[in-house]
Amino acid sequence: MSTQISSPPTPPTPKSEPQASPTAGRWLGYLGLLGPAGIWLGLLLVLPTLVLFELSLVPGLEPGGLVNPSGLENYLRVFEPVNLLVMKRSLFFAGGTTVICLLLGFPVAYWIALLAPTKWRNLLLVGFVLPLWTSSLLRTYAWITILRYSGVLNTLLTSPNPWLSNLGLPTIPRLELLNDWPAVLIGMSYGYLPYMVLILYASLEKLDRRLLEAASDLGANPIQTFCQVTVPQTMPGIAAASLLVFITGLGDFVDPELLGGDSTMTISRLIYNQFLKTNQWGFGSALSMVLIMLVSIAIALLLKFGDRSAAS
Repeated sequence: MSTQISSPPTPPTPKSEPQASPTAGRWLGYLGLLGPAGIWLGLLLVLPTLVLFELSLVPGLEPGGLVNPSGLENYLRVFEPVNLLVMKRSLFFAGGTTVICLLLGFPVAYWIALLAPTKWRNLLLVGFVLPLWTSSLLRTYAWITILRYSGVLNTLLTSPNPWLSNLGLPTIPRLELLNDWPAVLIGMSYGYLPYMVLILYASLEKLDRRLLEAASDLGANPIQTFCQVTVPQTMPGIAAASLLVFITGLGDFVDPELLGGDSTMTISRLIYNQFLKTNQWGFGSALSMVLIMLVSIAIALLLKFGDRSAAS
């Protein structure tokens, strides 16, 4: 007679406690890292911008007036001919500064990145950006000393020079550069040129030199090599540097104010006048929102081309 031995009963499996999903934990980590900066930006950037937008909808608003948004009258004033002229002049200064910085900065960045001895590159970069260690206001006052009618530049040009006399060259008259648009372009270009050089240097340093050698072996001259090899590889850096200079120049206040005088009114100076001189806070807020919109578009383009530059 066979006996059947029964197996011992299986103990019940303890129920596992519900665990937080990895996605939720990851988002909590993101919030912990970005929360302080987000609160800071919300209080000091987003909230003031919203207040500024509300003020821009109040026509004829003065300090202490009742804030009652009622329409787009202030924005319609932006399109008046005199204000459009101011905006065009601002775009001219920002665009002209960008072109000048690009024409002057690209050869310098190319030489430092590809031609200068490796051991001297860091020292050359530090020396080139050394003016940025001083205040922009001091640098602008230095240009006033140089460009004014009795300044350093006119003194050097009009002083007796026996070499020029022997060549039979005519006497150079004194230049009236200060309080006009050439002085503004000179001051802005001097101030933003280091930014252009630094970004272009970072782009040129990653240039694939094997392609330059291949172009030379295939019979391309230096101009063809530059246009068909160097420029396409560094185009993201050129775009990023140009947009950065354009954005900064569009909102420049110090150089047009001190070097340009009354004949070079820009949008930043016009906003300053509306808030602190004519007390037209509503119209000043509308101008500010227009400037913010222009800068935001430029920043979006900068981020787009900057991402391409980082990926290349």
